[in-house]
Amino acid sequence: MVRISVLNDALKSISNAEKRGCRQVKCRPSSKVIIKFLEVMLKHRYIGEFEVVDDHRGGKIIVNLIGRINKCGVISPRFDVQINDLEKWITNLLPSRQFGYIILTTSYGIMDHEEARKKHTGGKILGFVY
Repeated sequence: MVRISVLNDALKSISNAEKRGCRQVKCRPSSKVIIKFLEVMLKHRYIGEFEVVDDHRGGKIIVNLIGRINKCGVISPRFDVQINDLEKWITNLLPSRQFGYIILTTSYGIMDHEEARKKHTGGKILGFVY
């Protein structure tokens, strides 16, 4: 079977393991986008530490879960989001204003919507976590 989205597979496995109450989850294969997405989740304390294991087959990531993720997912296709359209996406995707983050890929790197608003930049929407 062909993998369409590696990021989607990783976030689904994290979400499913979180629902089952697991303490760790293994995501494979790894990619730079997954690592940056997990760094944003780590910064906002949705996950514990994660470790990237290079097994010369595509790599894998072992993520420690702390039980704070309600839902995380990918938005496909990666829609363009301008800075003034960001509020519309926040109300559509997140359950509340002060709860959760939309993760964007911008010309300044992968960041959440609050950091993108501070840097006054738009980008393409990758996914969300709350």
